[in-house]
Amino acid sequence: MTPPLSVQTVDATFGAVIKGPKLATLEASEFARLYDLWLDYALLIFPDQHLTNAEQITFAKRFGALEFDIAALSNVKEDGSLRPDDGSDDIMKILHGNMGWHCDSTYMPVQAKGAVFTAHVVPSAGGETGFADMRAAYDALDDEMKARIEGLSAYHSLYHSEAKAGHVYKQDKDSEYSGYGFHGQDPPLRPLVKTHPETGRKSLVIGRHAYGIPGLSEAESEALLDELVTFACRPPRVYHHHWTAGDAILWDNRCLLHQACPWDMSEPRVMYHSRIAGDPVSEFAAHG
Repeated sequence: MTPPLSVQTVDATFGAVIKGPKLATLEASEFARLYDLWLDYALLIFPDQHLTNAEQITFAKRFGALEFDIAALSNVKEDGSLRPDDGSDDIMKILHGNMGWHCDSTYMPVQAKGAVFTAHVVPSAGGETGFADMRAAYDALDDEMKARIEGLSAYHSLYHSEAKAGHVYKQDKDSEYSGYGFHGQDPPLRPLVKTHPETGRKSLVIGRHAYGIPGLSEAESEALLDELVTFACRPPRVYHHHWTAGDAILWDNRCLLHQACPWDMSEPRVMYHSRIAGDPVSEFAAHG
């Protein structure tokens, strides 16, 4: 018998903990219910799943084609040793960069639809993942700010965000980072306000990859983007998940920002990320 599905909301404007179903063996009716819940809550948390990489990929593919099947986000090398946290390791630069609020793949021509993230090894403290609700953030803006940003766009670039964080990559055969996101193309230009293609709700498109609003000076652009992130990413619009090994999370990248949180890098943290590709119609951004 299929166990009943339990939905417990978190203390934020979004997000729910889902208990009962096993993601590796979901029936079609269970998946349809989860998809609807995902659109409603934008963030679904599934404790005690312990998905294998293959099971994670299979589950993620139920939401659409994948931008990439699976990638480790970990400070542990394949040989089991810890990566050096001294500014010399390209993977560690990515981990530190991810600690800024961001949406995945806004720097690519097509923004990601969502992601599945799983915890395999977690540190004794820290290492949470934060999420922020850009739907509720837009709704909470006053009319003056809504009018100010209506029609404005920003460029999005991983080159920009990583350079701003002080990260310089080897970008050669000695680098263990694949170079994903460093695509050599002109940066996409994305509206600051977008409408979700499935729910119709408006949300902000901001975060660390955004910069250079056409029509504003560099200083004005940075000030406005910083103001929006500071306003958006605060209670009740934020939730930070404290991981337990075996947890799986599904989030809607079309309306949430997220960030990694610091931990003692002398402790291992092993996570796996499957990225769901966006619809080329609704998530495409032309170059400016």
